[in-house]
Parts: sequence; C-alpha cells; structure tokens
Amino acid sequence: MSVSAGTVVFVLSLMSIPISYVSNTLFHSSSSHGLIFAGCATVLILAVSGRLMIKNIAPGDPLFYVYALYAFFSVVNLIIGLEQDNIVDGFVTFYLKEAYPHINTAHGHMIAYWDGCVHYLMYLLMIAAITWGDSYRAIGLYWVGSVLMRAIVYILGNAVGKYGTQVSLLFLLHMLYVTVSIWACFRIFSQPSTREVKLKSIQEAQRRSLFQRPLDLLFVIYLLPALAFCIFRGLIVLDCSSKWCLDYTQQYEPFLKDPSAYPKIQMLVGMLYSGPYYIITLYALLVPGCEWMPDLTLVHSGALAQAQFAHVSASLHTRTPFSYRVPAASQSVFLLLNVLYAVVPQALCYHCCSSPAFFLRPILDKNSE
Repeated sequence: MSVSAGTVVFVLSLMSIPISYVSNTLFHSSSSHGLIFAGCATVLILAVSGRLMIKNIAPGDPLFYVYALYAFFSVVNLIIGLEQDNIVDGFVTFYLKEAYPHINTAHGHMIAYWDGCVHYLMYLLMIAAITWGDSYRAIGLYWVGSVLMRAIVYILGNAVGKYGTQVSLLFLLHMLYVTVSIWACFRIFSQPSTREVKLKSIQEAQRRSLFQRPLDLLFVIYLLPALAFCIFRGLIVLDCSSKWCLDYTQQYEPFLKDPSAYPKIQMLVGMLYSGPYYIITLYALLVPGCEWMPDLTLVHSGALAQAQFAHVSASLHTRTPFSYRVPAASQSVFLLLNVLYAVVPQALCYHCCSSPAFFLRPILDKNSE
C-alpha cells in the first residue's frame, strides 16, 4: 500500500516535464497573469488527479500532500536550472521571460538546482517515511533549516538591491509557498523524538571531560574560527573599511559585493544566525544535558548546506559578472575555506544525532530499570 502511494507521487512529480512543455507552448506570449493562471490550473489538475489515484491508499498525515506537491515543483525548478544553462530548451521559456529577476541571477540559478535535486530527494524520503509509518523528524528538521534559509534570503533579497523595485505578481505565489512551508515546519517540530539511550550510557558519557572526548574537542576548536569567519564576512558586507576586509574581498570573495544584494543578505543572515548558534553549541559541548542540541544541529546544518551551496556555486558561475567572480589564482583557498565551513557542521550534526548520550538528561530514560 505504502509503496503504491509513493510510486504515484513519484510519477506525478515527473509529469511536471510534459506539463511544463505544454504550458510553455500555450502561454509563451502571455503576461504574468497568464503564468499565474497556468500555475493555478496545474496545481488544481495535479491535486485532483493525485486524489483520484491515491484515494484509498494515501496516509492521513497532511504533510504527505504538501511534500507531494513540493516534489512536483522541485522537478520544475530543476528544469529551470537546466534551461538557464541551455541544456534543455522550450520547457519554461515563458516563465523565465516573465519571472521576477531573482531567478535569472547566479544565486537564484543555484537555488533552482538545490530545489530540483536536494529538496526533491528530501521530499521523496519524507513521503516514504510517512507512508511506511516511520519517523521523518530528522530529515524533516534538516529540510526546515534549508527551506527557512532559502526563504529568508530570497524574500529579503527581492526587497533590496538592484532588483528591489521589479517584484511581480508571481512573488505572491512564492509567499503562499513560504506560508505553507512555515506551517509544515511547526508540524515537523511537533513530532515526538524517537531517541532512546540507556541510562548507563548517558551517565558514562556525561562523566567524561572535554579532553576525554577528543571528537568533541575537535569540534570546539573548529567552532571558534568558524564564529570569527561568519562575523568577518558579515562585517565585509556591512562595508567595514578594515584593510583585512578590503583585501579579502578583492582577492578571495568579490562576489560579496555583487549589486544583486543576495550575497549581502546571505552573509548578514549567516552572521545573525550562525554566530549565536556557534556560541550555543560551544556551551552544549561543554555542559551535559542540553537535549535540544541534536535538533538544533539538524536545522543549522540544513540551513548552512543550502547557503554554502548557493554562495559557492554563484561565486564561480559564469552568470555572475566577471569582476565579481572568484579570481582563478585564489580559487583553491576560497574552496578550502567554504567547503570546510559547510562540511564540518554536517559532521557535527551526524555526531550529535548518532551519539546523543552526552546531550540527553537521565530522567528521559524510562526503561533504565
């Protein structure tokens, strides 16, 4: 039963390919109103078709339908990215002509690929977990971080910068997406945690000092320069006149000064979000019993993965003006810094979720006797 429901969602998501092609043919000369009509009609047809096909086999969790719809649009986003790179043609030409300018920037281009690949895989995994009756809280929290980072940077980036006055009616459809996503975030957070660790394991883990936990010590050592790095880049986009800031911008990350303002918003959000996170994480690695730590690392690692993918890719992409791209001579340093900044939090997240004993409170263990 669950396999059939998941298969139907997968097939319906792939239907976005012929639907995009037909819509492009019918509405290639339409205005943004025609695009809105096409989008609403597509969603309606998809919802009715899906309901008829899985009427008797779909699970009762409403998030199943949300992820099914998002999976459809993820494939559309992948098509957008492919057409922008001239790999395919004639599928979303009408949309790219009428869409808000963000989608044609390097940052928006990379977001389309992230949605079309990573988010699509997440949606399928969560749909499978829902239909099989498994917990989807972990992958859901990772998605929460990713989608919130994307939404915050997208909305603020459309409000400021050189594209701030060119927002079209299509932006309202994205606000609907954001509203539904926020509702889904709250529903994911309300899911019960399934972590079960024996009391003895918790006590043994919490008796050890930081120096007896070498992996935690390495993470503590990493968090200090990571905190400095996110604050440093935040100061750069705030036009700090320090020689260090000016030299770093010119030699390693000129994309931080891109007039589209998306990298500026990205760095400010990173400083105001990742900065406090690193401080809180330092505390949680030193003081036992911070049971919120595994969930917090899931949300942060999802947000940082999305942010770093979009920033690094856009910094190197040909869609970015040459003067704002990373100089060829400094690409190795740029990649080393940014890849480490993105990968280490993923390792910290895996460590906290796979070995949560240090972060749990002994009173939570109900099967210790």
